Amino acid sequence: MNPSRNLLIGAALAGLLLGGCTSKVTESTQYSGFLSSYSDLKEFDTPSGGKAMRWISPSWDSNAYDTVAFNKLEFYPAPKPNERVNQQTLTDIQNYMTSKTKATLGTKYRVVTNPASAGSRTLILRAAITGVSASNEGMKWYEVVPIAAVVGATQAATGHRDQDTELYIEAEFVDARTNQTVGRVVRKVFGTTLENESQQVTAKDFKVAIDKLNADLWAFIRS
Repeated sequence: MNPSRNLLIGAALAGLLLGGCTSKVTESTQYSGFLSSYSDLKEFDTPSGGKAMRWISPSWDSNAYDTVAFNKLEFYPAPKPNERVNQQTLTDIQNYMTSKTKATLGTKYRVVTNPASAGSRTLILRAAITGVSASNEGMKWYEVVPIAAVVGATQAATGHRDQDTELYIEAEFVDARTNQTVGRVVRKVFGTTLENESQQVTAKDFKVAIDKLNADLWAFIRS
């Protein structure tokens, strides 16, 4: 076969296979319903180098507030632990994220757990973990070679393919005085890569990703 024809076929296969790679942002079909609205969300690049869907009110001013009311990260919908993601993992993720979020907010604001105990210059943070999962990695460029693609598919079918760990978060800031939302974000972050579908997911798999989330939160409240 003509070498140039081989190249064209390879490029076409690359386009088909890579088009199915894991999305870096939460798809609209994966929105949980936790937020008051999902309209006007736009994809953007985060300061830590990730991607997210976000909307910010034109009136947003981080310096207009001195207090944030935030209790803890919720689970929405109610989690269903299983053999791979057990209740201890979910609790550990929730506790670590809550602790880090409060520490980050505390660098600029007074943090309280109840909006009723705060003054007029208060933001309410509603935030939830909406999913914890592991899924097969998307095809890599070197798997475009037909025989390698077949091997990749076989590995996925037998549970030996590497898997991405994924953490889904939805959050919004609400102005306590006006009860108007001033910012919304939907995030999908990736933890460590697991070796196969039988490996258990742990909170440790997400610690680096959670730290990056809080670096982005810090940049947001400092903007």
